[in-house]
Amino acid sequence: MLPTFISGILNIQFRFICMRNIAMVPGLLALLLTGVLFYIVYHKPQPAPAVISTDHSNQPSNNNLRMAYFNLDSLEAHYQYFKDVLDQVKDKESEMNAELSTMEKSYQKKIAEWQKKAPTMSQTEGQEAQQEYAQMQQNYQIRKQTLQESLMKHNEDLKTDIRRKIEDYLKDYNKSKGYNYIISYDANSFIYLKDTANNITDDLVNGLNAAYKKK
Repeated sequence: MLPTFISGILNIQFRFICMRNIAMVPGLLALLLTGVLFYIVYHKPQPAPAVISTDHSNQPSNNNLRMAYFNLDSLEAHYQYFKDVLDQVKDKESEMNAELSTMEKSYQKKIAEWQKKAPTMSQTEGQEAQQEYAQMQQNYQIRKQTLQESLMKHNEDLKTDIRRKIEDYLKDYNKSKGYNYIISYDANSFIYLKDTANNITDDLVNGLNAAYKKK
């Protein structure tokens, strides 16, 4: 029984390194998802790319259809709130990784103590150490899952807030413009030809930044 435990102790360090690598992956994935925030928000499968439309009762005939667009890439690059949101996501992820790293260092210290005592441990002490190690693993996994779920919810709330701000601004903006549709555009869009006359990106960026600055 005791030699088996000693052998297990010698492998604990490697197992915790593996746990650390696993812990880092979801956090990095969450950051990657926020990097394509607008792509996720605006590229849901839809039969038509419409984002904003006027009241159907006031729409002109099809030959007078008015449409405008804005560039998602430019909005992402110049909308200050979006950049601040990315900083928030990075900070929260760093906090998560720092807490998990602190737990890991604490466990590694305990493991080092076991490694020193292993040759002189009794069978009872060995069993107690095994039970404590199992509890450490469980606590680590539970805390990691809790932090990851909190980070994902935080990201979803931010995405929803950004989309709401854009939609609210465009509704107000369109009161004086009278567009029937305002669509988003990026390199992956299906649009193959666009003019500059109906590009409202600058208006959108300036308006959103002005509103954000006031708050």
